[in-house]
Amino acid sequence: MNVLKVPARTIAVFILPALLLYVCIVFIPIGVSFYTGTLDWDGINTAKHVGFDNWHKLLFDDPVFWPSVKHTLMYSVFSMLEIPLCLLMAILLNRYVRKPNKFVSIYFTPVILSVVIIGQLWKTIYDPESMGGMLNNVLHTLGLDSWKHGWLTEPKIAMYSIYIVSLWQYFGYHLLIQFTGVQNIPSEIYEAAKIDGADGVKADRYITLPLIVPIFKISIVLAFIGSLQAFDMVMVMTAGGPAHATDVISTHMYNSTFLSQQYGYGSAIASFLVVLCLFFTVVINTLLNRLERRFT
Repeated sequence: MNVLKVPARTIAVFILPALLLYVCIVFIPIGVSFYTGTLDWDGINTAKHVGFDNWHKLLFDDPVFWPSVKHTLMYSVFSMLEIPLCLLMAILLNRYVRKPNKFVSIYFTPVILSVVIIGQLWKTIYDPESMGGMLNNVLHTLGLDSWKHGWLTEPKIAMYSIYIVSLWQYFGYHLLIQFTGVQNIPSEIYEAAKIDGADGVKADRYITLPLIVPIFKISIVLAFIGSLQAFDMVMVMTAGGPAHATDVISTHMYNSTFLSQQYGYGSAIASFLVVLCLFFTVVINTLLNRLERRFT
């Protein structure tokens, strides 16, 4: 078979425009953000170079920053909890449902809805009973008045209430990814395994799980890194309140930059978020690559 050999120079010519565009819209803004993080600047008046003062304030003097980092990491961990459930659901749909694509489409519906719509919908569900909140009204009807809470106004549970909304919204997204991976496994493998006595759970253990690891890896990375950048859902539902109980890194950056007009400090927070995303991307890929080599 003849193999088309393309000179490296030709490949470079075709790649260069896309590479330049990527550098302009990704790396240059990141570099500018790191530089702005060394300034004392309100976005209007003359900027003053302060070196690493913003970073020192960020790491040691900001009482909101580290709690926001904790909330962000918890958000990311919670976002991964539904992926094994999505995989189980994908296996069951593929095996026992005649037309599973319809169910996957239904589960995917919340993903295509606007975050504002979802946030307002769930704020209505979480409203106090006096304001017609559905959840508290259902608990009252069931005689579970002790379970009623101000779901978005109590600092201890407000963040967990947002986690639940996020899990609900993106369940269909990860289900679609896992379902596509399960369907792409050749049926001949299962048929051959069935002849050898491997069927049902045993087939899933020795065939489905090893072959789905690359797809599982994609879902984990997308869920974790995407949740590190969580902003819109938190902003719509609580805007970081009550008393910063639901602040994540992105909302703290927004409040510092646009409400407090500390553009230099906000850029330092943004730079920290970039570093955090890169760090966890490398860590997760390293761990999952080891897992993938173990099963393949």
